[in-house]
Amino acid sequence: MADNDRDDTDHERTTVVETGGGGGGGGVIAVVVLIIIVLVLLYIFRGQLGLGGKSTNINIPNSIDVNVNHS
Repeated sequence: MADNDRDDTDHERTTVVETGGGGGGGGVIAVVVLIIIVLVLLYIFRGQLGLGGKSTNINIPNSIDVNVNHS
């Protein structure tokens, strides 16, 4: 009798996987915005950081002549 309860026909089974509907992309956007902000700050402060900004040459004389006249 147990053999009569079993159905030997093949059944098609479908598995549904939900991907979340596109949510979760906010982390990628946050990383991209953070990288852009860091690059802009590096560009603005490149002179202070020594990253190829215009260098300033300061010439200091070896001696200074001072004339003091007493009257």
